[in-house]
Amino acid sequence: MHSEHSEIARAAERAALELCDKAGLKSGQIVIVGCSTSEISGKKIGTDSGPEIGNVVFDALFGIFSKRGIFLAAQCCEHLNRAIIIDRKAAAGQTIVNVIPLPKAGGAFATAAYAKLDDPVALEEIRADAGMDIGGTLIGMHLKKVAVPVRLETATIGFAQIIAARTRPPLIGGIRANYDSELM
Repeated sequence: MHSEHSEIARAAERAALELCDKAGLKSGQIVIVGCSTSEISGKKIGTDSGPEIGNVVFDALFGIFSKRGIFLAAQCCEHLNRAIIIDRKAAAGQTIVNVIPLPKAGGAFATAAYAKLDDPVALEEIRADAGMDIGGTLIGMHLKKVAVPVRLETATIGFAQIIAARTRPPLIGGIRANYDSELM
């Protein structure tokens, strides 16, 4: 592995570990990841899809999440309307759509997910428990309500900025309500 690819993998692993710990993720939950390999390479999003980088980042993130029983959902690019690639086990009850991502139509990261997951399926949408946006891919449409920022010490992968989030149930009931601190 190239030394730059090794650093990309290490940064992705650190970010995934931080997200798991800071968001308190548990087995069975879903993390949506949008990843611009162009941005990781220092280029403008959508201009330089890099299959090698897509594979490196997927392998690093999947290695961390799968060890904890967390499902990785890979967001495709806007050319596929930000569809989701996920393992069929995590897609129960969802409507599966028919599309296979490619580096220039779906993105290199989603392409890697489709090639490497045991039983990949595509979904139009999902409601994930947490998310990681690598390079400004706009994952918010696939997060449950209410999204809460998670500040990661690992702020970049390559040249791409990372923005992470977790979700919590909406608070209802007003001033007299009592809340379960475990759900905050």
